[in-house]
Amino acid sequence: MSFINLFRKKNRKLLFTTPSHSQKFCIVNKFRHFYSCDISETDAHNPETILEEAQKKAANIYGVNQTLFLTNGSSSGVITGVLATTKRDEQVLIWSNAHRCHKNAVELAGATPIYYDLPIIEEWGIPDKVTIEVLEPLLSQNKIKTVLITSPSYYGIVSNVKEIKELCNKYNAYLIVDEAHGALYPFSEELPESATKHADITVQSLHKTAGGLNPTALIHSNLSYDIKPYFDKITTTSPSYPLLASIEATINYLNSKRGKYKIAQLISIIKEIRKDCQNIKFYGDDITKILIKKEGISGDELSNILFNKYNIEDEITNNISTMLLTGIGTSKEKLNKLKKALLKL
Repeated sequence: MSFINLFRKKNRKLLFTTPSHSQKFCIVNKFRHFYSCDISETDAHNPETILEEAQKKAANIYGVNQTLFLTNGSSSGVITGVLATTKRDEQVLIWSNAHRCHKNAVELAGATPIYYDLPIIEEWGIPDKVTIEVLEPLLSQNKIKTVLITSPSYYGIVSNVKEIKELCNKYNAYLIVDEAHGALYPFSEELPESATKHADITVQSLHKTAGGLNPTALIHSNLSYDIKPYFDKITTTSPSYPLLASIEATINYLNSKRGKYKIAQLISIIKEIRKDCQNIKFYGDDITKILIKKEGISGDELSNILFNKYNIEDEITNNISTMLLTGIGTSKEKLNKLKKALLKL
């Protein structure tokens, strides 16, 4: 099958996957003008006033020193963060099972990776949060320049970023947080606290949960110096201006009354699902990641039942549990169908 035919083929599954717009939710509704907007008049390495002002406005919204728009995903943000905080032959502390861009970032910086492992939550088959008990022995035994953590995890497990930042300060290390799956956090008090309040560098994906187009993302910096020269080393000189426009529109929507209401509505419906589906066990720090298991069947079996019998596709599954990802584009109708399916299990 060609890519063209793939696009034409209608997916009839209920997608609880990335991207969270689910092929329907669209903040910028005039994408019929996509090609007319696809220009290369402005060099993003020397952005004109519009892009500069949009990024400064975003930094004010997030309460950080600097925000840059990414059109090459969170991976480019992680790489930028490591380049901005680490020199050749310095040590970077990273999770042994992290997204591959973490290791790639360290290699590109010419730095040395020092790996940490995370305990497994056996009842759910997922990695536990990052703690100071995990990090401090390695910080005390090595000369770590930068600590790189993932929070929330793929499954919605959130680490105490404030506490970890205090630990990093103790050892004069920078803290970078891969918050790719936490883009909604700054816009709801019912969700975990965003790393933007504490970390030196925070990277967020807009397409995973915030309704943005693939592969839009953000990098936020609380450093005292400009990180753009490091970003310039690894990004294209021909960015997609429709994607840049969609990033600005997504941020403005999330920060609006309408956007915050949409997030609140999403959380409210999921709370109702957790309350009513007593036959299902739920877990996780981030309620928008619906991590579930059903007594008597494995996670893989649960995933297959949801897929084959109820046309519901989950985001990720292990032998014990299944995670259905939701976001700003997850409709009430879709959540109600999920609820009905879970009640029938």
